[in-house]
Amino acid sequence: MGEDSRLRAVVELAQRMAAAQALPEVAHAAAEGARRALGGAFAALSAWERERGRLRVLVNTGELAPGEEPYPEDESYPVHDFPEITEFLHERWTRGAEPRAWVETAAGPRGSRRVAVLRRRGRGCCVVAPIVLHGRAWGELYVARGPGAAPFEREDADFASVLASVVAAGLVQYERLAEARRLAFTDPLTGLANRRAVEIRLDEALERHRATGEVVSLVVCDVNGLKKVNDTFGHATGDRLLERFGSVLSRCGAALPGALAARLGGDEFCLLAVGVDAATVERAAGEVCRRAADLELGEGVACGIATTGEAIGPLRSARWLFRLADAAQYRAKAARSPVPVVAGRGGAHDVVVAMADVPAPEGPERRAFRARPVPGPPADDDNRFTP
Repeated sequence: MGEDSRLRAVVELAQRMAAAQALPEVAHAAAEGARRALGGAFAALSAWERERGRLRVLVNTGELAPGEEPYPEDESYPVHDFPEITEFLHERWTRGAEPRAWVETAAGPRGSRRVAVLRRRGRGCCVVAPIVLHGRAWGELYVARGPGAAPFEREDADFASVLASVVAAGLVQYERLAEARRLAFTDPLTGLANRRAVEIRLDEALERHRATGEVVSLVVCDVNGLKKVNDTFGHATGDRLLERFGSVLSRCGAALPGALAARLGGDEFCLLAVGVDAATVERAAGEVCRRAADLELGEGVACGIATTGEAIGPLRSARWLFRLADAAQYRAKAARSPVPVVAGRGGAHDVVVAMADVPAPEGPERRAFRARPVPGPPADDDNRFTP
């Protein structure tokens, strides 16, 4: 491969890695790009899992041997079988030397783990390039050729070192983007999803509901007594209450397959469940209420549920489901209900649906119900919702 071709291969590898979104895609772009650039028949990217003392294969690409999978669930090897990664090369790096790739062939010495693997899998030679991130060994890039192909030369190993550096840069960029994405959709205090993540997931869920009829449920919770905790013990203690309730919500949400637990902001949290029947969601929400009531701090939670499995009328939008769940939560709070309130349970004169039907005022949606009269039901019931 000429100089221009190799330069193009490097650029293409970097571009493919930059376009990938998830780690399996990033790993495949790296391995496949290196395989093509080096004229290999097979390539793999492995990560050194230090806490487990093993090299774990993230991806295999090209001509796979029997038993090899493109994205193996658990193909891993003890690092003591590959001392170059953990010992010899580390010693060179600490003395200032650059990590360099090397070549192995099936005709190499017996007793070598890599030579044995080449023979067992019917390959003629391989080039192994260490990947270094943040000054530490991260893993390796492995490219092999068949038994009838020309073996790799020192020049190929040097080029593989360049490719490994490009892969390392792409992994660093991926880590940064993944962290940025995580922060964009994660509440920093509780580690739960944030409102933006809920809105995106809810839009997707409603599309599925319209297409397939899958049940979509939204549980909105409001932590009672947070202001009192903040005023009495300080905001650090209030934050601890929010963190502890976040753990409760996460634990109870685990009973709903695929549910998203989130903090909407302030003292407001939610669970979003898709494809789970309404009764199961209600049981999980009830468990949230019970566990929250047992927390050392605060005064439990008010919990409201809006689900397509109840008589809530036409499902207009994600915002409408939010409004229903919020109105149900407000009803639970005003009535000091120890159990969740479910929108649509009141039949033709359901108070929660009537509350959500009142046009929202200009400005932020949250807490707008406090300033509105409740239409429809008898006056003595209305009084329960007057602040």
